[in-house]
Amino acid sequence: MDKDNTKKKDNSTPPAQHGFGRGGPMAGMGMPVQKPKNFKATMLTLLRYLKPFRLSIVTVLIFAILSTIFTIVSPKMLGDVTNDVVQGFMSKQMGGPGIDYGAIWSIIELLVGLYILSAIFSYIQGWIMSGVSQQVTFNLRKNISEKINTLPLSYFDSRTHGEVLSRVTNDVDTVSQTLNQSLTQIVTAVTSLVGILIMMLTISWQMTLLAIIVLPISFGLIGLVVGRSQKYFMTQQESLGKINGHVEEMFSGHTVMKAFNGEEKSINTFKNINSELYDSAWKSQFFSGLLMPIMTFVGNLGYVGVAVLGGWLAIQGKIKIGDIQAFIQYMNQFTQPITQTANIANVLQSTAAAAERVFEFLGEENEIKEITNPVVLKEVKGGVEFENIVFGYSPEKTIIHGFTASIKPGQKVALVGPTGAGKTTMVNLLMRFYDVNSGAIKIDGVDIRDLRREDLRALFGMVLQDSWLFTGTIEENIAYAKVNATHDDVVHAAEAAHADHFIRALPGGYGMKLNEEADNISQGEKQLLTIARAMLADTPMLILDEATSSVDTRTETLIQKAMEKLMHGRTSFVIAHRLSTIKNADLILVMRDGNIVEQGNHEALLSQNGFYASLYNSQFANEN
Repeated sequence: MDKDNTKKKDNSTPPAQHGFGRGGPMAGMGMPVQKPKNFKATMLTLLRYLKPFRLSIVTVLIFAILSTIFTIVSPKMLGDVTNDVVQGFMSKQMGGPGIDYGAIWSIIELLVGLYILSAIFSYIQGWIMSGVSQQVTFNLRKNISEKINTLPLSYFDSRTHGEVLSRVTNDVDTVSQTLNQSLTQIVTAVTSLVGILIMMLTISWQMTLLAIIVLPISFGLIGLVVGRSQKYFMTQQESLGKINGHVEEMFSGHTVMKAFNGEEKSINTFKNINSELYDSAWKSQFFSGLLMPIMTFVGNLGYVGVAVLGGWLAIQGKIKIGDIQAFIQYMNQFTQPITQTANIANVLQSTAAAAERVFEFLGEENEIKEITNPVVLKEVKGGVEFENIVFGYSPEKTIIHGFTASIKPGQKVALVGPTGAGKTTMVNLLMRFYDVNSGAIKIDGVDIRDLRREDLRALFGMVLQDSWLFTGTIEENIAYAKVNATHDDVVHAAEAAHADHFIRALPGGYGMKLNEEADNISQGEKQLLTIARAMLADTPMLILDEATSSVDTRTETLIQKAMEKLMHGRTSFVIAHRLSTIKNADLILVMRDGNIVEQGNHEALLSQNGFYASLYNSQFANEN
């Protein structure tokens, strides 16, 4: 149930994942990275989630190292093949035995074997790591699901739905993707970097020094480009969020926009945001597009230097031609693990930020714990006492001031008053969606805090002004109120709510499936289904929040009769906006600024000619 305020939808887009994509060049180096508040603590918490899978992870790391080593060795072996061919050719020219094809084939066979082993190890490590990452994701989502059920309503009232959903979906997915890919990438990148450097040094320390000298030039130029592009990427993300929010807003409010001739204004707003997005997007993509040409250019300079130096060393007889070939291959691979490491550093920052948000959610304070020995009400009569209730949604702002009322079993109680008077808040307190700051609410003399929340809420059937239906059949939506409800139970409840006739007229009848927004039936029909659901629950007490606000006059008359029958013998709380609907209430509590200013039945309150009479007469005048 909503408080006396409304929440905005979260139209923001999820943060960019990892730059241009995991496989793209310089991925993650151009995009803004969401950074965690405490990287170390978050990663330690994440490691605790990985602890049960440590054997699998160690296996993955070993296989990743072996697979990388096999790949690193191959250029050196290809260089040996080249050397054997050159030496054999030179030997034949000088009358020697010539090329030893047997030795060459032996190297090639060994090389093919290493490639196959490398592929097998890569497949095994990917298969194991996918299982680990999905199990960790499963555990995180399971913990989040369990956590949602223990959080107080105040948590959700103080945050947008989009913010909560983002933690369950986007943030968990980010962690999952990193575990699945980046963990092994870290190992392969480090192993490749160390292994390639060692292999290059074994060939020629002079050429290795030249290759290393080229790197600062490359990264210096890349740093300049990234620095220029960063602001455009940030603007692009902001504009993307704005345009997504605008489009979603216009689609969801399409009817209102049309009704007030807002098409031109909407189109102009879209054009302005789209122009900003175009301007920042092409600039960011232009600068990011410079990265590969720059790297290629500097890399080519390095190749020229290595070729010249290698040729000179070959003439000196210090290295062989095959070694130069192998070295050029290593040099081509050398920048990849460095770039990959830089990307992974950014990915880990984003992952830690996402994991931190998940762990913050899991670490939120739970509802006040249930008492150890709760009271069980075996036979509920329905007497309710509000004893000097004081409450505020925030400690510094009290909105209910000393609310006191006594309701007898079976009474129909109406809560009336202007918007913000505290009517819905009293229902929130009665259902223990919130706990009172002071005072007590008692049912049949028992403080509701001595009952389990589950047992307390099972005492009430609710029909809210804002009907809630989920994706599923009409029968499933009505049966939601009662475990193991039969089809006949559902039909009888629908008949009592005067919903059976329209349900049978729908395609599929009770088996018709409601869509996500439940907008394939009318608002009035949705409200009839929620009334049928409350009737099926057959609880000793009822809460009705303007239950007939969206139905036509004829249906309202029928519903009122059905509701009177439903409320007979049950303690009922009715939040009334149309005062003409609660004339026959046993007790009317008139609220104003969190206080009961008047109470009594309809005739007695009118005779007082006070606040209630003023509300009723003004409404009656408006209706006429």
